[in-house]
Amino acid sequence: MLIALKRDANPETVEATLRGRGLWTRRLEGSAGAPALSIEQGSAGISATDLAGIEGVAEVFTAPSAHPRVDAQAGSRPFDAGPVLLAGPCAVEDEAQIHQAARCAARAGARYLRGGAFKPRSSPYAFSGRGELALSWLADAARENNLLVVTEAMSEAQVERVAKVADLLQVGSRNMANFALLHAMGRTKKPVLLKRGMSATIEEWLLAGEHLMNAGAKSVIFCERGVTGFDAHTRNLLDLGAVALLKHHYHLPVIVDPSHAVGRRDLIPPLAHAAMAAGADGLLVEMHPKPARALSDGPQALTPEQLTHLAQEMGLLATEAAP
Repeated sequence: MLIALKRDANPETVEATLRGRGLWTRRLEGSAGAPALSIEQGSAGISATDLAGIEGVAEVFTAPSAHPRVDAQAGSRPFDAGPVLLAGPCAVEDEAQIHQAARCAARAGARYLRGGAFKPRSSPYAFSGRGELALSWLADAARENNLLVVTEAMSEAQVERVAKVADLLQVGSRNMANFALLHAMGRTKKPVLLKRGMSATIEEWLLAGEHLMNAGAKSVIFCERGVTGFDAHTRNLLDLGAVALLKHHYHLPVIVDPSHAVGRRDLIPPLAHAAMAAGADGLLVEMHPKPARALSDGPQALTPEQLTHLAQEMGLLATEAAP
């Protein structure tokens, strides 16, 4: 933002007032000699209306937002009563497994059952899901346990089929910038869970949400799942600064996936607590009835007992309605 000062204003006084509000400025010279100030990156959030009310400020100029439809979600609540737990295995492996997982998730107070029918994997030889058959298992398991479904579509061709099952469509990290897929998902008019790309900036993440909203998505819930780091002790680097920024500056719906962020079950509980403290509206947590036998991501899956303990510890209770 740019601030034009009144001709009789003392720039030092105005700058001191702004610094007191956590705003950092750079002084510019106006064409007619009137001073102006530029709000620098790293400043606290403040509205143009509040800035205009500061003594000595003549006018405030703001650039149009690159993501107005996402901005319009500000203050919205993704779930009628939160925070909310979304839980289940990384992948739907067979019918018995997902039914057992659904029962465990429901007992832990989850509102959504997660599970991948289609799984993007780094290796072409790794287990990549059971496909459409898994969708029917997932739907049956959720319905029998009074749960909603969140699951991923990997391609445009899968969107229509997945949308028939999912209450919340998921865009995986690898597909955040797959704009054709985003547009197809948006056209379903359903709410979408948008995972942050593993190397995406916050602005790129917001713009991906704008693609979804522009195409017609009912709403977008942003999901921080960790970005690529440099240290192999954890799978990714959980960016809680991004969570706080989306919640407290942009006032957008955001949840956290601590399972993919850290990649090891022993660190999921402390990260879950930290996520909620940063302002997250809920948690997306991997749980497998028998993690040691999981066909994908076993080391980061909680046992049913661990999920129940975490949910009780954090007071994560099921909500009554979908976003």
